[in-house]
Amino acid sequence: MEQSSLNPDLEQRIISCRLCPRLVAWREEVARKKRRAYAKWEYWGKPIPGFGDPQARVLVVGLAPGAHGANRTGRIFTGDDSGDFLFRALHRAEFANQPHSTHREDGLRLSDIYISAVCRCVPPDNKPTPIELANCRPFLVEEIGYLTRLEGIVALGRIALDGVLKIYRDRGIPLPPVVFAHGAVYSLGSGLPWLITSYHPSRQNTQTGRLTEVMFDQIWSKVNELLTPR
Repeated sequence: MEQSSLNPDLEQRIISCRLCPRLVAWREEVARKKRRAYAKWEYWGKPIPGFGDPQARVLVVGLAPGAHGANRTGRIFTGDDSGDFLFRALHRAEFANQPHSTHREDGLRLSDIYISAVCRCVPPDNKPTPIELANCRPFLVEEIGYLTRLEGIVALGRIALDGVLKIYRDRGIPLPPVVFAHGAVYSLGSGLPWLITSYHPSRQNTQTGRLTEVMFDQIWSKVNELLTPR
């Protein structure tokens, strides 16, 4: 199976979704106006499906596409500083075959990792509303269902964490107390994936030093420690 969405029907439903009028209008406006540096690009301007290894044991959950990153390139965490920071770390941890991601055909392949998000359209000010997050949540639920070898989840940021917890709580699963903190590790219960929380690799975090490469590398080292030895 190619490294894109886990199921062709699911991928098409994500890409064609127009449930949130505010997000539809914003993603298309960004794609139409463009950033001067990308004036020659034909922006994607649609919802973003997940990407990665269909046999992944680790699910990485982010917030939403970047306005001139994934909303431009059509692949999650691709084409902006957040993605550069993430894929350099995944490459160092041997989850990615290369440390950069610039466009959908750049040769990037992930091993044992699948990347998704709680919101599939770029939101104004990077702030999706509760209703918009609820509209998107079924897509993530389906992806989790397709990841039959899933052992653990890495939540990048508090909103991603809340989205993951909501999925399991909606199933009536009693979860232990979970507090967001960088590098926190949680066992959600028997038969459920473990959970690691991390600061999101946004420019706001990485350029202020709130999240350093050393700190981010520690997340992926912990992931490797927790995975069942092959």
